[in-house]
Amino acid sequence: MNNSAGTSTRLALFDLDHTLLPLDSDYEWGEFTLRKGWCDKQEFGSRNAAFFADYQKGTLDIHAYVRFATEAIRKLGPQAADEAHRVFMQEVITPHIQPAALALLQQHRDAGDTIVIVTATNEFVTRPIAKALGVDHLLAVNLARDASGWITGEIDGVPTMRAGKVTRMEAWMAERGLSWDSVDSIFYSDSMNDVPLLEKVDTAVATNPDARLRQLATERGWRILDLLEPHA
Repeated sequence: MNNSAGTSTRLALFDLDHTLLPLDSDYEWGEFTLRKGWCDKQEFGSRNAAFFADYQKGTLDIHAYVRFATEAIRKLGPQAADEAHRVFMQEVITPHIQPAALALLQQHRDAGDTIVIVTATNEFVTRPIAKALGVDHLLAVNLARDASGWITGEIDGVPTMRAGKVTRMEAWMAERGLSWDSVDSIFYSDSMNDVPLLEKVDTAVATNPDARLRQLATERGWRILDLLEPHA
Protein backbone atom coordinates (compact mmCIF):
# COMPACT_ATOMS: atom_id res chain seq x y z
CA MET A 1 0.00 0.00 0.00
CA ASN A 2 1.14 3.50 -0.73
CA ASN A 3 0.56 6.69 1.17
CA SER A 4 -1.04 8.90 -1.45
CA ALA A 5 -2.89 11.39 0.73
CA GLY A 6 -3.33 14.72 -0.93
CA THR A 7 -2.87 13.50 -4.48
CA SER A 8 -5.24 14.79 -7.15
CA THR A 9 -5.18 11.82 -9.53
CA ARG A 10 -7.53 9.02 -8.55
CA LEU A 11 -7.52 5.74 -10.42
CA ALA A 12 -10.36 3.23 -10.26
CA LEU A 13 -9.08 -0.06 -11.67
CA PHE A 14 -11.35 -2.95 -12.54
CA ASP A 15 -10.88 -6.52 -13.56
CA LEU A 16 -13.58 -7.46 -16.08
CA ASP A 17 -14.70 -11.09 -15.95
CA HIS A 18 -16.70 -11.99 -12.82
CA THR A 19 -15.99 -8.47 -11.54
CA LEU A 20 -17.90 -6.13 -13.83
CA LEU A 21 -19.48 -9.01 -15.74
CA PRO A 22 -21.13 -12.06 -14.13
CA LEU A 23 -19.38 -14.31 -16.65
CA ASP A 24 -16.00 -14.95 -18.24
CA SER A 25 -16.02 -13.20 -21.62
CA ASP A 26 -13.03 -15.22 -22.87
CA TYR A 27 -14.69 -18.54 -22.05
CA GLU A 28 -18.05 -17.36 -23.38
CA TRP A 29 -16.45 -16.25 -26.65
CA GLY A 30 -15.09 -19.76 -27.04
CA GLU A 31 -18.50 -21.26 -26.38
CA PHE A 32 -20.02 -18.80 -28.85
CA THR A 33 -17.63 -19.87 -31.61
CA LEU A 34 -18.48 -23.47 -30.77
CA ARG A 35 -22.21 -22.83 -31.15
CA LYS A 36 -21.55 -21.18 -34.51
CA GLY A 37 -19.90 -24.39 -35.71
CA TRP A 38 -16.50 -22.84 -36.37
CA CYS A 39 -14.59 -25.59 -34.57
CA ASP A 40 -14.81 -29.24 -33.60
CA LYS A 41 -17.35 -29.55 -30.82
CA GLN A 42 -15.73 -32.29 -28.76
CA GLU A 43 -12.12 -31.15 -29.02
CA PHE A 44 -12.80 -27.44 -28.62
CA GLY A 45 -15.25 -27.85 -25.78
CA SER A 46 -12.90 -29.98 -23.72
CA ARG A 47 -9.89 -27.75 -24.37
CA ASN A 48 -11.83 -24.57 -23.58
CA ALA A 49 -13.01 -26.03 -20.29
CA ALA A 50 -9.48 -27.20 -19.45
CA PHE A 51 -7.98 -23.77 -20.10
CA PHE A 52 -10.69 -22.14 -17.96
CA ALA A 53 -9.94 -24.56 -15.12
CA ASP A 54 -6.23 -23.72 -15.42
CA TYR A 55 -7.05 -20.01 -15.17
CA GLN A 56 -9.07 -20.58 -12.02
CA LYS A 57 -6.16 -22.55 -10.53
CA GLY A 58 -3.67 -19.85 -11.51
CA THR A 59 -1.73 -22.17 -13.84
CA LEU A 60 -2.90 -20.96 -17.26
CA ASP A 61 -0.33 -20.82 -20.07
CA ILE A 62 -1.60 -17.54 -21.49
CA HIS A 63 0.38 -17.85 -24.74
CA ALA A 64 -1.03 -21.30 -25.51
CA TYR A 65 -4.49 -20.13 -24.58
CA VAL A 66 -4.42 -17.05 -26.83
CA ARG A 67 -3.33 -19.18 -29.81
CA PHE A 68 -6.26 -21.48 -29.09
CA ALA A 69 -8.80 -18.74 -28.37
CA THR A 70 -8.03 -16.70 -31.51
CA GLU A 71 -7.90 -19.60 -33.95
CA ALA A 72 -11.49 -19.22 -35.15
CA ILE A 73 -11.31 -15.46 -35.73
CA ARG A 74 -7.94 -15.73 -37.45
CA LYS A 75 -9.61 -17.99 -40.01
CA LEU A 76 -12.64 -15.71 -40.36
CA GLY A 77 -10.66 -12.58 -41.20
CA PRO A 78 -11.23 -9.03 -39.93
CA GLN A 79 -14.62 -8.20 -41.43
CA ALA A 80 -16.33 -11.47 -40.54
CA ALA A 81 -14.71 -11.48 -37.09
CA ASP A 82 -16.00 -7.99 -36.32
CA GLU A 83 -19.50 -8.98 -37.40
CA ALA A 84 -19.29 -12.12 -35.26
CA HIS A 85 -18.31 -10.02 -32.26
CA ARG A 86 -21.28 -7.72 -32.85
CA VAL A 87 -23.57 -10.75 -32.61
CA PHE A 88 -21.64 -11.97 -29.55
CA MET A 89 -22.23 -8.66 -27.82
CA GLN A 90 -25.92 -8.74 -28.70
CA GLU A 91 -26.53 -12.37 -27.71
CA VAL A 92 -24.11 -12.95 -24.83
CA ILE A 93 -22.65 -9.83 -23.26
CA THR A 94 -25.21 -7.03 -23.35
CA PRO A 95 -28.02 -9.08 -21.72
CA HIS A 96 -25.70 -9.76 -18.76
CA ILE A 97 -24.46 -6.24 -18.07
CA GLN A 98 -25.99 -5.62 -14.67
CA PRO A 99 -27.22 -2.27 -13.29
CA ALA A 100 -25.05 -2.64 -10.18
CA ALA A 101 -21.88 -2.69 -12.29
CA LEU A 102 -22.97 0.35 -14.30
CA ALA A 103 -23.87 2.17 -11.09
CA LEU A 104 -20.45 1.49 -9.56
CA LEU A 105 -18.69 2.76 -12.68
CA GLN A 106 -20.88 5.87 -12.65
CA GLN A 107 -20.08 6.44 -8.99
CA HIS A 108 -16.40 6.63 -9.86
CA ARG A 109 -17.07 8.87 -12.86
CA ASP A 110 -19.07 11.24 -10.68
CA ALA A 111 -16.14 11.33 -8.23
CA GLY A 112 -13.84 12.40 -11.06
CA ASP A 113 -11.84 9.17 -11.03
CA THR A 114 -10.03 7.84 -14.09
CA ILE A 115 -11.41 4.36 -14.78
CA VAL A 116 -9.21 1.63 -16.24
CA ILE A 117 -10.23 -1.94 -17.03
CA VAL A 118 -7.27 -4.28 -16.57
CA THR A 119 -8.12 -7.72 -17.88
CA ALA A 120 -6.36 -10.94 -18.81
CA THR A 121 -8.76 -11.39 -21.71
CA ASN A 122 -7.53 -10.33 -25.14
CA GLU A 123 -8.21 -6.98 -26.75
CA PHE A 124 -10.39 -8.38 -29.56
CA VAL A 125 -12.91 -9.78 -27.10
CA THR A 126 -12.80 -6.96 -24.58
CA ARG A 127 -12.54 -3.66 -26.45
CA PRO A 128 -16.22 -3.61 -27.50
CA ILE A 129 -17.18 -4.64 -23.95
CA ALA A 130 -15.22 -1.75 -22.45
CA LYS A 131 -16.96 0.58 -24.91
CA ALA A 132 -20.37 -0.80 -23.89
CA LEU A 133 -19.48 -0.12 -20.26
CA GLY A 134 -18.43 3.43 -21.11
CA VAL A 135 -14.78 2.88 -20.16
CA ASP A 136 -12.16 4.54 -22.37
CA HIS A 137 -9.02 3.05 -20.84
CA LEU A 138 -8.50 -0.68 -21.43
CA LEU A 139 -5.42 -2.72 -20.61
CA ALA A 140 -5.95 -6.17 -22.11
CA VAL A 141 -3.80 -8.86 -23.70
CA ASN A 142 -2.52 -7.19 -26.86
CA LEU A 143 -2.48 -9.34 -29.97
CA ALA A 144 0.45 -9.41 -32.38
CA ARG A 145 -0.40 -8.62 -36.00
CA ASP A 146 1.09 -9.58 -39.35
CA ALA A 147 2.04 -7.30 -42.24
CA SER A 148 -1.62 -7.05 -43.30
CA GLY A 149 -2.64 -5.91 -39.83
CA TRP A 150 -4.48 -9.09 -38.91
CA ILE A 151 -3.84 -11.03 -35.71
CA THR A 152 -1.34 -13.88 -35.70
CA GLY A 153 -2.33 -15.72 -32.52
CA GLU A 154 0.71 -14.52 -30.61
CA ILE A 155 0.80 -11.97 -27.80
CA ASP A 156 2.29 -8.53 -28.31
CA GLY A 157 4.24 -7.40 -25.25
CA VAL A 158 3.54 -8.24 -21.62
CA PRO A 159 0.21 -10.02 -21.09
CA THR A 160 -2.09 -8.47 -18.50
CA MET A 161 -2.13 -11.52 -16.27
CA ARG A 162 -1.01 -11.91 -12.63
CA ALA A 163 2.13 -9.76 -12.13
CA GLY A 164 1.81 -8.63 -15.75
CA LYS A 165 -1.13 -6.47 -14.70
CA VAL A 166 1.20 -4.54 -12.40
CA THR A 167 3.81 -4.18 -15.15
CA ARG A 168 1.27 -2.90 -17.67
CA MET A 169 -0.33 -0.52 -15.18
CA GLU A 170 3.06 0.93 -14.29
CA ALA A 171 3.85 1.46 -17.97
CA TRP A 172 0.44 3.10 -18.49
CA MET A 173 1.05 5.42 -15.55
CA ALA A 174 4.60 6.24 -16.63
CA GLU A 175 3.27 7.38 -20.03
CA ARG A 176 1.17 9.91 -18.12
CA GLY A 177 3.86 11.00 -15.69
CA LEU A 178 2.27 9.08 -12.84
CA SER A 179 3.46 6.50 -10.32
CA TRP A 180 1.92 4.56 -7.45
CA ASP A 181 3.10 7.28 -5.08
CA SER A 182 1.39 10.05 -7.06
CA VAL A 183 -2.07 8.48 -7.37
CA ASP A 184 -4.86 7.35 -5.10
CA SER A 185 -5.72 3.91 -6.46
CA ILE A 186 -8.46 1.34 -5.94
CA PHE A 187 -8.73 -2.06 -7.65
CA TYR A 188 -11.74 -4.33 -7.87
CA SER A 189 -11.19 -8.02 -8.68
CA ASP A 190 -12.71 -11.44 -8.09
CA SER A 191 -9.63 -13.59 -8.60
CA MET A 192 -6.52 -14.82 -6.81
CA ASN A 193 -4.72 -14.26 -10.13
CA ASP A 194 -4.96 -10.54 -9.37
CA VAL A 195 -3.32 -10.58 -5.93
CA PRO A 196 -0.16 -8.84 -7.26
CA LEU A 197 -2.19 -5.79 -8.34
CA LEU A 198 -4.48 -5.94 -5.31
CA GLU A 199 -1.36 -5.70 -3.15
CA LYS A 200 -0.06 -2.67 -5.09
CA VAL A 201 -3.05 -0.36 -4.87
CA ASP A 202 -4.11 1.82 -1.94
CA THR A 203 -7.52 0.15 -1.66
CA ALA A 204 -8.12 -3.48 -2.59
CA VAL A 205 -11.71 -4.61 -3.09
CA ALA A 206 -12.36 -8.33 -3.44
CA THR A 207 -15.37 -8.18 -5.73
CA ASN A 208 -17.60 -11.24 -6.13
CA PRO A 209 -14.50 -13.08 -4.88
CA ASP A 210 -13.84 -16.75 -5.37
CA ALA A 211 -13.46 -18.75 -2.16
CA ARG A 212 -9.68 -18.38 -1.95
CA LEU A 213 -9.73 -14.62 -2.52
CA ARG A 214 -12.58 -14.19 -0.04
CA GLN A 215 -10.50 -15.94 2.60
CA LEU A 216 -7.39 -13.89 1.77
CA ALA A 217 -9.39 -10.65 1.80
CA THR A 218 -10.75 -11.52 5.23
CA GLU A 219 -7.22 -12.20 6.50
CA ARG A 220 -5.82 -8.98 4.98
CA GLY A 221 -8.73 -6.78 6.01
CA TRP A 222 -9.58 -5.95 2.40
CA ARG A 223 -13.07 -4.81 1.58
CA ILE A 224 -15.35 -7.53 0.19
CA LEU A 225 -18.03 -6.47 -2.31
CA ASP A 226 -20.68 -8.86 -3.60
CA LEU A 227 -21.69 -6.71 -6.52
CA LEU A 228 -23.35 -8.99 -9.06
CA GLU A 229 -26.08 -11.54 -9.28
CA PRO A 230 -24.62 -14.93 -10.30
CA HIS A 231 -24.63 -15.81 -14.00
CA ALA A 232 -27.34 -18.39 -14.66
